[in-house]
Amino acid sequence: MPELPEVETIKRGLNKLIVGQKISTVSFDNVKSFPNTDEDVDNFMLGATIIEVKRRAKVLIISLNTNYSLVIHLKMTGQLVFVDKDFRFGAGHPNDSLIGRLPDKSTRVTFNFSDGSRLFFNDQRKFGWIRLLPTILVPEMSFFKKVGPEPLEVGFSKQDFKARFANRQRSKIKAAILDQSVIAGVGNIYADESLWGAKIHPGRLVDSLSDDDFSNLYDEIRYVMNLSIEKGGSTDRNYIDAEGKKGSYLQFARVFRREGLACPRCGTDIIKIRVAGRGTHICPNCQKI
Repeated sequence: MPELPEVETIKRGLNKLIVGQKISTVSFDNVKSFPNTDEDVDNFMLGATIIEVKRRAKVLIISLNTNYSLVIHLKMTGQLVFVDKDFRFGAGHPNDSLIGRLPDKSTRVTFNFSDGSRLFFNDQRKFGWIRLLPTILVPEMSFFKKVGPEPLEVGFSKQDFKARFANRQRSKIKAAILDQSVIAGVGNIYADESLWGAKIHPGRLVDSLSDDDFSNLYDEIRYVMNLSIEKGGSTDRNYIDAEGKKGSYLQFARVFRREGLACPRCGTDIIKIRVAGRGTHICPNCQKI
């Protein structure tokens, strides 16, 4: 599943491609992928113009000028592919649907725009979905009500960051970081990278962290997230950006997938352990329990 930087990269790409497009028709092959009533589609989506593509946590939100929005969760194998007569841009799971003739057997939803271009939602495993909702109700979706604040949100301070962990004092810090109700969008790669940068062992309990530890962790999470967005994401085996380019962040990773290699800070071999049920990369010298 994509992490926050991957979805942010897709959002930025789609903002260049589909904003201003008018939706003329839609087709779908699976109601689970497009669980919307014909009445809502006819009244609030068809003929509507796309005004913005936004992101909340790992979910995309396409705002329409009808005060309705399309909420999109790509899940594990979702793709968004924009095609017109002159060019093509793909985003999502890197299978042949990104470059092959569409629609194909993985195509679940097709949006046809008034200028003849199209946006395809492909999903091999049928776990992803696109929901049409009044924009005012999008924040009331159960997912959005549960998810924590964005780590890169303007105004999200170090004090706010530390306060998010108040109810997870006896949890391991990595488990708490991965809890989307604590902070939105930080997955396994960025947890490992941030904890290494802050010199914190992922198995330490939250209540063992000092103010300086929280301050350093806050800085590192923001650093690795911003760097990954700049590099187009990190999940090079699973997700690519809106121009069909694989994310390059892992070329700059300091600890993730580097087991057996020297720690770039102290030279000790990186090891892989298991914390919070996830494969976890650490420097045993820099990150003592």
